[in-house]
Amino acid sequence: MLQTIKNAWKIEDLRKKILFTLFIVVLYRIGSVIPVPFINSALMGEIANQESLFAYFNILSGEAFTRATLFALSISPYITSSIVIQLLTIAIPALERLSKEGEAGRKKLTQITRYATVALALVTSIGYYTYIKFNGWLMAGADTFFHAVVIIASYCAGAAIIMWLAEKINEHGIGNGISIILFANIAASLPGMLFTAFENAKLNPTLGILIPVITVVLLVVMILFIVYVTNAERRLPVQYAKRQVGRRMYGGQSTFLPMKLNMSGVMPIIFASSIAAIPTTIALIIPPKSADSVWGKIVGWFSSTSPVYMVIYFLLIIGFAYFYLAISFNPVEVANNLKNNGGFIPGIRPGKPTVDYISKILGRVTLIGAIFLGIVATLPLVIGMFNSSLAGLAFGGSSLLILVSVALETVKEMEAQMTMRHYKGFLE
Repeated sequence: MLQTIKNAWKIEDLRKKILFTLFIVVLYRIGSVIPVPFINSALMGEIANQESLFAYFNILSGEAFTRATLFALSISPYITSSIVIQLLTIAIPALERLSKEGEAGRKKLTQITRYATVALALVTSIGYYTYIKFNGWLMAGADTFFHAVVIIASYCAGAAIIMWLAEKINEHGIGNGISIILFANIAASLPGMLFTAFENAKLNPTLGILIPVITVVLLVVMILFIVYVTNAERRLPVQYAKRQVGRRMYGGQSTFLPMKLNMSGVMPIIFASSIAAIPTTIALIIPPKSADSVWGKIVGWFSSTSPVYMVIYFLLIIGFAYFYLAISFNPVEVANNLKNNGGFIPGIRPGKPTVDYISKILGRVTLIGAIFLGIVATLPLVIGMFNSSLAGLAFGGSSLLILVSVALETVKEMEAQMTMRHYKGFLE
């Protein structure tokens, strides 16, 4: 990985893209510490750090959520709106036609996603302000309509700026904009999570120093496991028939069709986290009157320490793994490409049998990858439920998976772009 980055740095074009990405990340981190007026962020931070409700939002925002800064909503509105638009693309024929119109249709869908992001950010900002006001975290006398408009507009504008920064990374930088911003946020939150675990270790006289040791060992094992599974793939043998073009004979070679075990990457984790956080987001707008009420119980079920939340989270990850694969990989197109180029899978007839065979293998591989994602994401939640000393690492599995996956995907993109710039010409 370090050698890849070193080689990419030597190429001027890639060096500019890397520097541009780092520049956007720095801008984002600056926005994460810009305070929003009329909010007592010090008081909010002291109280909010004790609320399990804020754990997910705080990690994804790089601790900006509990500080009530300009980028407190983080990338969540953009992620959620992207999920909604992709789901509607399958359900609504008009959006489905747009998705098949090439570049022009993609631009229209992107514009719709932007509008949806702003609308969702507005709703979330209103809920965030309502929750802040409900808990008395506003400054004295800052409860008028004017103050509400300023605070809500600030958070809504912050979410729109984050969306713009992510798109700029997609256009001029390295990697996926959403993933890079999430990577920066989680990297900023990870030291705090480890510090919390170590502080909790001091309060546990039974295990004592074993808690930090167990935490470090668990992180190392999970990183190795994530890297191994992320790079694992199922290779389907492909044979190309010989064909004569003019006086030359082409084909006849054997190759393989790679199917990665975790083909959908980190996106199912991101999607599942966003959907599972909807009840807690609504709770910001409509706080439960008591923990025993129906709404209070529903919000409690979606707490990070709730077994119901863990089961729902696990099932959502598996569901979104299949969903993301369905919109990113088309077995029919792969089978047609093989057939048009004279390729076939040994023992499988071209056409529909090849499509069925690829779909069957793909379904099995995806199931294994989805279960892997679910285990990595929920294992720290289970450990934190049985051992309160490790509760600070409640979202450590999914956070670690995002960190490792984004790093691997970004390095692979660098390698791909370096390969494009070092091909051999016809005259060499």
